Amino acid sequence: MTLRFEQILADGVAECSYLLGDDAAHTCAVVDPRPDVEIYLETARRFGMAITHVFETHIHADFLSGARELVDRLGGQAKLYVSTEGGAEYGFDHEPVRDGEEFTFGGMRMKARFTPGHTPEHMSYLLFDGDTETPWGVLSGDAFFVDSVGRPDLLGDDQSEELAEKLFHTVQDVFMALPDDVIIYPCHGAGSACGPDIGDRMSSTIGYERRFNSYARIEDLEKFKEAILGDAPPVPTHYPRMKKVNSKGPEVLRNLPRIEPMTVERFSEAAEAGAQLLDVRDMMDFGAGHVPGSLNIGARPELSVWAGWLLDPEKPIHLVLHDDGDLPGVLRLLWRTGFTDFGGYLAGGMAAWREAGRKFAQIPQISVHELSGAEDLQPLDVRKPDEWEGGHVPGARHAFLGELRDEIDNLDRAAPYATYCASGFRASIAASLLKKNGFDKVRNVPGSWKAWQAAGYEIEKPS
Repeated sequence: MTLRFEQILADGVAECSYLLGDDAAHTCAVVDPRPDVEIYLETARRFGMAITHVFETHIHADFLSGARELVDRLGGQAKLYVSTEGGAEYGFDHEPVRDGEEFTFGGMRMKARFTPGHTPEHMSYLLFDGDTETPWGVLSGDAFFVDSVGRPDLLGDDQSEELAEKLFHTVQDVFMALPDDVIIYPCHGAGSACGPDIGDRMSSTIGYERRFNSYARIEDLEKFKEAILGDAPPVPTHYPRMKKVNSKGPEVLRNLPRIEPMTVERFSEAAEAGAQLLDVRDMMDFGAGHVPGSLNIGARPELSVWAGWLLDPEKPIHLVLHDDGDLPGVLRLLWRTGFTDFGGYLAGGMAAWREAGRKFAQIPQISVHELSGAEDLQPLDVRKPDEWEGGHVPGARHAFLGELRDEIDNLDRAAPYATYCASGFRASIAASLLKKNGFDKVRNVPGSWKAWQAAGYEIEKPS
């Protein structure tokens, strides 16, 4: 018998799902799957195991659950298990899980442990070998992270205080009561907004967190509530929507979302009618020429998150790709934050658009050296507040990208702005957002803050 335990990371949303089981018993479970579920089917086949159980630790806010999709792909062989503690209700068929229930896969055993706080129904799963009474690991979901804990404020201010108190008791009475050598396997890694300052490591131990996790070290309830509610990062705009969709049950697609190729003529008609245009090419290519009115979010894993922040889920998405062969990967990234409605993609990309003689817009790309020597440019820093506070370009104005749409009317459309972030990726998103909203003098700074520091230019910090 070999215990099979696979941690599967969905980059961008920084989500960790798990496949675990016993290859001698040929059975396994999947916990917290993402919607593009082929990876679980392929992994189970590789180990000669059948997926018989699919678990959710809680109702997710940051990504689209793939649990129903996976169960459907398995053709009725597996059942979907969700927590019904805390009064949770669902709009789909499920098997209820209560605190203390156990599930066995050959020589591996899982025990449900109710861990509310991040959400009212949150369930973690203790992992055991056979009949041993001491767990070797815990799937902590969003209740407990490396260097952090789950935020309790996603259900609104009216529930934040109560959930923060429940989270405090979850941390102290459940996780800190476990032996030091128990390994923690969370649902998220660094980059997720489901907790403040989540650490870079993909796992940890109770002993390490007992010593170094600043939230786990707080033993006073009021101080804990002050810290966790005060440190919570901005809430991405798609989180409330994902909560509702995942509670009701995402639509089962049985494949990637459908999208059709569009001729230049049809794409142009859609653009002129006000279609939602998303250009996923690199910032340099986008800056050189793009369909007027396009938003630029490059086809990197972060596409998932920034699409969630900035795209309208009620409008079909019309795509411009670097290469038509990039389409499946782009669809997967957008699917992860719930985007399944597509108007089409521009067949042949910008080459076809240019060759058809269509008008295109441009955004100048300038170096940090040009920015340093330009007295007539207003640097616009679109990084997160903590990044801004760590140092910024002298004289810069700050407008966090996730909230830039709300700040647009406070900016001067006639002013010349140069957008920058850490590397230029988010800056290009911001520049494209400004451009499509009537800012004709916007520029983007590739390399951005990293290049500014590497060049040795002056740094300003808030007083």
